[in-house]
Amino acid sequence: MFERHYDVWPALVPHFLDLPRTSLYSNLAVSALRYPDHPAILYYGTDLSYRELKHQAQSLAGHLQQNGVKAGDRVLLYMQNSPQFVVGFYAILRANAVVVPVNPMNRRAELEYLITDTEADVALCGLELLDQVTGLLDEGSLRHVVASAYSEYVREPPMAELPDAVKLPSDIPQLPGLVAWQNTLAANHVPGPLTTGPDDLCVIPYSSGTTGNPKGCVHTHHSVMATTVYCSVWGNAQHHSVQLVSVPLFHVTGMQVCMNSAIYIGGTQVIMTRWDRKTAAQLIECHRITSWRNISTMVVDLLSEPSIDDYDLSSLQSIGGGGAAMPAAVAAKLENKTGLQYSEGYGLSETISATHMNPPQAPKPQCLGIPIIGVDSRVISVDTLEELGPGESGEIIMHGEQIFQGYWRRDEATAEAFIELDGKRFFRSGDIGYYDEEGYFFLVDRVKRMINASGFKVWPAEVESLLYGHPAVQEVCVISVPDERRGETVKAVVVRAAGQQADADDILVWCQQNMSAYKCPKLIEFVDSLPKSPTGKIMWRALQEQEWSSAG
Repeated sequence: MFERHYDVWPALVPHFLDLPRTSLYSNLAVSALRYPDHPAILYYGTDLSYRELKHQAQSLAGHLQQNGVKAGDRVLLYMQNSPQFVVGFYAILRANAVVVPVNPMNRRAELEYLITDTEADVALCGLELLDQVTGLLDEGSLRHVVASAYSEYVREPPMAELPDAVKLPSDIPQLPGLVAWQNTLAANHVPGPLTTGPDDLCVIPYSSGTTGNPKGCVHTHHSVMATTVYCSVWGNAQHHSVQLVSVPLFHVTGMQVCMNSAIYIGGTQVIMTRWDRKTAAQLIECHRITSWRNISTMVVDLLSEPSIDDYDLSSLQSIGGGGAAMPAAVAAKLENKTGLQYSEGYGLSETISATHMNPPQAPKPQCLGIPIIGVDSRVISVDTLEELGPGESGEIIMHGEQIFQGYWRRDEATAEAFIELDGKRFFRSGDIGYYDEEGYFFLVDRVKRMINASGFKVWPAEVESLLYGHPAVQEVCVISVPDERRGETVKAVVVRAAGQQADADDILVWCQQNMSAYKCPKLIEFVDSLPKSPTGKIMWRALQEQEWSSAG
């Protein structure tokens, strides 16, 4: 067991902690019993109490069961941050089903893949995303969709500028298989008994790999409960906590550290559908927000707001995040403004959020933190798989209650993702790092081929797979290029198919129509051929090194 970090361990936080042996849904039931009138959600000035949240989740769960959703069935949750996302998440769990959170940037081809892979035929969908879904209803890929306009949950005059998606009126079209969200709640169906327990499937977030299509990370109620509880205890979160939710709820950080942890303690979530720095400042001041988990680019943007000094941010007691390292200069500016040190953490979809977090009383800058409650983390040699010591860079591995069961229906990939050490099953993160003498972990590089654009993980193989759908693309290699604002951005090196005349703009427009915005290449370079190994594999690394070398 790795114990080097115990000397900097947070006071009053246990090294190990027994987890509730219940469904994750039970956390909502308990908080609604304890704090029925307390605001679970604040949404641009309108609140939703715990009593209302539980009642709506149960009514929607009853509707899902009335429409054929059975225990263990997978249901797509395709929405931006909103009260509906939270209601939908817990409704799916109350129906004894499994949540498949979908990036709202995903488009039709990506949805088709998820539907096929999970065999999901029911979806909860935001109105602004409905165009991506209705064609799938026509084809029979989906048999039932519940759609909602986010404006349905803005009952009071908004206290900030609403995003465009939240301004859309509730106008759900009448189509076969499509039902309006409010109609499902009005029907007030009562679900059957809650039968799921800790070992049943709970959530399948998708994490792309370096080869092939995205892979589903299978999590049980137990593994999801682990980071829900551990993250709350680590930061001493209390019932009176008020959390700003600006990171995506479909992503494990927003899902766990924001949504599920807040519901576990009976706290309040202040939800933003889209990031806006002035709105964030208004919300912090108006609602006396106490904690904010984010990505570093949001902090950079907030502090760049010309009127930032006009806002009272003194209610903030903790601020931190992950996804991309916080620049030292920005961290210093943040501390000068708020008196708070930015605290970073580390986790993946496979670990359903954090396995490492900085101790609140002693964070280190640009550091992943130390292994949290119950986590045994080591560093091994990429070549020999032998365990390494302090200061030696290798692959970070971890063992703990939050580790996923494996990749959905991918036995070979699952086997490759784990290694046995000291009689324990460790997950291989694919990240190169090291730990110092005090047990703090630091990230050095990626084993996996990945582009980190403003904290969004872009997997070149997935983008290449989509690009091959363009008739002008004969061969393609996707690499990263340095970007002043995003850190890295996406470039596609393309060999044109014979007889095709498409230019860079044609391909860029096609990409915007067929893949998530953050995945879209920002640069297209045409070449006569791509470098290949003797076995015929495209030598992406050679192109990558050449690009970064020429960029200086």
